[in-house]
Amino acid sequence: MKTQQVDSEQRQEPAADVLTVKVGGYTTAGTKERNEDAFAVKLPSSAGVVNYKGIVACIADGVSCSDNAQQASITSVTQFIEDYYSTPDSWSVKKSAARVLTSLNSWLFHHGQQSDLRHNGLVTTFSGVVLKSNTAHLLHVGDSRIFRFRDGRLKQLTRDHSHNQYGRKSFLTRALGMDSHLEVDYRQVSLQVGDLLVLTSDGVHEYLSLADSIQLLTDAGEDLEAAARASVEKALANGSDDNLSCLLVRITALPQADVDEVHRQLTELVIPPVMDVGNKIDRFEVLQVMHSGTRSHLYLVEDKEAGRKLVLKAPSENFSEDPQYLEGFIREQWVGRRLNSPWVMKIYERPHESPFLYHLCEYVEGQTLRQWMHDNPHPEFDEVRSITESIIRGIRVFQRMGMVHRDLKPENIIVTPQKKAVIIDFGTVRVDSLDEIVSPIDDETPVGSVDYIAPEYLRGEKGLHQSDIFSLGVIVYEMLTGKLPYKTSTAQQRNPQRYQDWHYFSARDHRKEIPLWLDLALEKACAESPAQRYSVLSEFLADMSTPNSQLVSERQNAPFLQRNPLLFWQWMSAVLLVIVLVEAWFLSQ
Repeated sequence: MKTQQVDSEQRQEPAADVLTVKVGGYTTAGTKERNEDAFAVKLPSSAGVVNYKGIVACIADGVSCSDNAQQASITSVTQFIEDYYSTPDSWSVKKSAARVLTSLNSWLFHHGQQSDLRHNGLVTTFSGVVLKSNTAHLLHVGDSRIFRFRDGRLKQLTRDHSHNQYGRKSFLTRALGMDSHLEVDYRQVSLQVGDLLVLTSDGVHEYLSLADSIQLLTDAGEDLEAAARASVEKALANGSDDNLSCLLVRITALPQADVDEVHRQLTELVIPPVMDVGNKIDRFEVLQVMHSGTRSHLYLVEDKEAGRKLVLKAPSENFSEDPQYLEGFIREQWVGRRLNSPWVMKIYERPHESPFLYHLCEYVEGQTLRQWMHDNPHPEFDEVRSITESIIRGIRVFQRMGMVHRDLKPENIIVTPQKKAVIIDFGTVRVDSLDEIVSPIDDETPVGSVDYIAPEYLRGEKGLHQSDIFSLGVIVYEMLTGKLPYKTSTAQQRNPQRYQDWHYFSARDHRKEIPLWLDLALEKACAESPAQRYSVLSEFLADMSTPNSQLVSERQNAPFLQRNPLLFWQWMSAVLLVIVLVEAWFLSQ
């Protein structure tokens, strides 16, 4: 990573199917005594970091009226890069960058308001780009700029945040450290091999014509630092009286979505044969066959080296040629290795030297929630609330990591002897950061079990955390009543666009002692449309514990059609039938 002066061109060594770039930049104080510009680039050496977090380049221009402009610009570019790579690699670029920039802005504003800096402040422009997979994620505040040079055309990708009067720039309207509240422009643009991203401070782009810029970039060739220096010197010769900085990033290779290559990688490891008690695989001995199904096999094993019990999960040989299934199985391990919570099953690293494909999972003692419901057909409300709170703790772990479980159901929840719920099975988890990586594997098939799947999945939409809230609502409804809130039909599966076909059956129809306010909380959690559901889990839990007077009032004042649409239409059908019969009688007379 370099800030301010760049002495030599930075280059990534080429790697197959990995994003690679070449970088060159130049900055100078120009006619001023001090250079208050800064830029930085991070080229991770690990292909995994490049894949999950990307490559970062950014430029900043400290507000020159401040004695602390240099500190503001250098701090913003260096700290942004350091903190961005410290965020979880399951977070999306947008979420990671937003968290970092918000924190950075707060720090700059707070310290700029201190007594010795109050009249000077720590204010700077900021323009950054995160290159990930085949996409450039742009982050911008101020009047520095990001351009894309492609096929001889130069296109500005950012919009200046400045007030212009009589054709002259007068002042910035947005910048880092200027205000306690920060608004950052964010956009995505697709990348092509050969694209040249150009980051400049206003000391450069304000003094270069479009024709000059295109000519300089066209003549750049392979020496990007020379091209950056030439751009700066041309702007200086044209009368620039400001600091000048130019950073160039050329895309030299992009990951390719090759089905054959992905399939080869997924099938490199061998699926273990079906095992029995006493069989051994690597250093693990099978103590019990816990489950043997068409999709996977679960074994209670003992680690002979560590002397501990684990659950070994192996894929079924039936799916040895199914790349979507294998990708999901491998993703499950990736997800489990990044979660560390007592409310979520842990997945441990398997031996590196093993040629077999399997997971090593935490052994959670207890029974599935499905079995618990069989054993407790009429549970106390407080007991259900306690288990629900445990499940919510686990779901929150996924939410904080930028994940959606997508397959919450009683079979995927273990209830321990202490009545603590632990979420297991991560094969269908959607991860924000992985969605940003190009993949040839089609993930458009609806996921989840039919009785618990949110309607939006059937519509082909990507689930949000409200989709997990729907599944949770169905589970809680079933815990209390032993029934499901909807009777899904083949027509609903074929035409999920019609939300009105999902008729909620009151929990009070199955269990009279359930109060209205609790039934309304369940109905809202299980709402057909995501917009009508709870937006946060804490609200659902609160409404399960204490009556929500607003929900009760809305229901009591609602028209009969809305209060009980099924009964309304049953009555309406009966009335229409009577009318038809009466008309038929008169006609027969």
